[in-house]
This record gives sequence, C-alpha cells and structure tokens, in this order.
Amino acid sequence: MMRRYLLCAAILVCLLAGSCLGAQTSTSGKPEVKARRVGVLLLAHGGRLLSWNEEVHHVADQVDLKIPTEIALGMATRSSIQGGIDRLTARGVTEIVAVPLFVSSHSSVIDSTAYLLGLRPTAPEELEMFASMDHGGGMTMDHGTTTHDGTSTGEASKPIRSSVPIRMTPALDHHALVASILKERAATISQDAKREVVILVAHGPVPDDENVLWLQDMKILADKIQGETQYAGIEFLTLRDDADDKVRDLATKDLRHRVEQVNLSQKTALVVPLLLSYGGIEDGLRERLHGLEYRIPSQGLLPDGRIVEWVIASAK
Repeated sequence: MMRRYLLCAAILVCLLAGSCLGAQTSTSGKPEVKARRVGVLLLAHGGRLLSWNEEVHHVADQVDLKIPTEIALGMATRSSIQGGIDRLTARGVTEIVAVPLFVSSHSSVIDSTAYLLGLRPTAPEELEMFASMDHGGGMTMDHGTTTHDGTSTGEASKPIRSSVPIRMTPALDHHALVASILKERAATISQDAKREVVILVAHGPVPDDENVLWLQDMKILADKIQGETQYAGIEFLTLRDDADDKVRDLATKDLRHRVEQVNLSQKTALVVPLLLSYGGIEDGLRERLHGLEYRIPSQGLLPDGRIVEWVIASAK
C-alpha cells in the first residue's frame, strides 16, 4: 500500500513539473511554443564595382530593420549561401526565405541556387561551372579546382546545410513594381511622350528557351507601361551579352535597327535598361548604339524604396 502511494505521488509530481514528458510550461501552465521568426537570405549577383554591391547592401540594411536579413553575393556561390544561412540561424531564426534580387527567375543561376538550397532534386549542368568561376563582389573564386575558401569545386556543388526550413521566392520577373519603376525612369528623360518610343533593354540569358521566358515577362511590363502612358510605343528586347558572338551580334543588330526605325519616323528613342543597377553593362549598351540618336536614364531599378518593400512582402 505504501509503495503504491509513493508511486502515485511521484507520478503526480512529474506531471505537475512537466519533467517526465520533457515539456516546458509557462507561468500560465500551458506548454511554451518557440515563436516563429523568419529570416531573409537576400540573393544577389554581386558586381566588381563597389557601388553595385553598396546598392544591394543598402536594400539589405533597410529590410533588416524589420526582418533579420543576410546577403549571399555571387552566382550560385555555395560558400556565400552557407555563410548567410549560418549567420541567420545564429540570429535565432526558425525559418529562412531566400529572395533572389535578380531581374528574372529564368536562369541557370536561379536553378543552381534552388538545388544548393535543397529545393530541387537535380543540379543544373551549369552549377559545376559556377562553382569554379570568379564571381566578383567579394565572392571571388579561383579558376582552378578550389574555391577562395579552400573547398573543392566538388564540395562547392553540394547542397548546403541548414537546421531550419528554407523556401525561395521568385525574382522580380514581371512584378507590377518593376513596370512602375521603369515608367518613372522613362519619365525622367521624356519630353513629348506622343512622339517618343520606349525601348526596354535587358541583359538576357544564353539559352534560347530561357530568352523566350524573359521576353514574355518583358511584354507584360511593356503592356502595363503602355496602358498607363501616352508613348507612341513600347518595345523590348534582350542583349544576350553572355551568348556566343553570333547571337550577341544579332541582338545588337536588332537593337540598332529598332532605334534607327524610331529615328526615321521622326520620333525619339528612349532606351530604358531593365537592370538592377548600372555597373558596366550600360557602357556596352552605349557602344552598341554609337552614332544613333536616343536618350537613356541615369539609373536602373535601384536605388528605389519599393524594392525594399518587395523583399519584405516576398518574405511574408
């Protein structure tokens, strides 16, 4: 009888303390649940110009005021991504949202990043190349068999480690805020909209199938701008800068032809780059347009506070 009494008493004490089941209780007697804390991993290409990277850091700093945010610069650079994740988990986040600060989701860089984050089962062929190339912007890798931090390129192609769940959002693509910013950039150089043609120009990808998807998104942007303005026309094309010479030359010919046609029609061409930030590509654009009459705005999508709002909305 005494043994049964002692056993019941012991069980009662355990239940009251919550220790037998390993439960944690609050002062109200209810089990404590760890609060949800989202962190943002801001993915960006990274540039060789300090000013380009400063734009990205400025966006991250503004987002960080509301949501824990870390940056991963590079083209699917594993060490940079892992470092950002490690810093976020050290800050106590319970889940991570990777937000690509890229113009388009349609690229092997985005696909490779998704693989490294464990969000797709197979690695794109380009990942091995990304693992061994120079990414610039402080994320430099040697062009040999090891990365800047001494890991092998094979290791740099393996998915990252994370103790918290990760998801990834789309890039800017055809988001309405992109159309709004492009419209405002065009307005800075516009003098008589009815006698002007806006030509949206993006860097573009190498593969033809991805280029089709870029152009589809650009058409959505062009249609939205046209519906809100009085320009004589809105055109769009990609430069295909990283493609082979034949493809790149055809893109240059197309660009020059469009500007020439606008000039022949006694209208003004407003060449508006669909770029996050100027960092060298715009110089190549000017070279391609040498000798033609056109106007070009002084900046890309950044800086602009709406990009910060987009990152925050994407995370939520």
